[in-house]
Amino acid sequence: MSASSANSARLVHFAKILIVSDSVSQGASIDKSGPAIKELLESNGFEITTLQVTCDGRQEVAAKLIELCEGFHGLVVTSGGTGMAPRDQTPEATLDVIDKQAPGLAEAMRQVNPLGRLSRAVCGIHNKCLIVNLPGSTNGSLETLGAIIDIIPHALDLMGDSPAPHPLINYSAT
Repeated sequence: MSASSANSARLVHFAKILIVSDSVSQGASIDKSGPAIKELLESNGFEITTLQVTCDGRQEVAAKLIELCEGFHGLVVTSGGTGMAPRDQTPEATLDVIDKQAPGLAEAMRQVNPLGRLSRAVCGIHNKCLIVNLPGSTNGSLETLGAIIDIIPHALDLMGDSPAPHPLINYSAT
């Protein structure tokens, strides 16, 4: 199989975006991170099927995550609710929903910026969905997603019914 036919045979990966923000859900502010995340995902070959907004709060976010994952095989990205404020409960909601954690992804995301040390973001698997918590700020969400976007397609492939082989990666310095 030629390289071009291998690329054309590549699976399309789907993604859903959930903005977690009291002010956006109440119409008091305009979401900027959602469109930016959507653009980054699309530029990396993802097809976005949903971009929704919900208010902060553990129960609200958990219910929305369960709804978004129902019958879906793909990436579910949250933006917001990962900080230190009392209503920032996206990681707790995510932990309530996921079956397995993917701590290496969250660790890689925290390392892209000194403010990452304040992040409580969680990444994990629920059914056939990879859930990734991003910060609510546009720059923070793009930086952290950028740290892992190259490996997400492989993670999604591994979660499928017939997992793909590991990609060949050249780690040697050039």
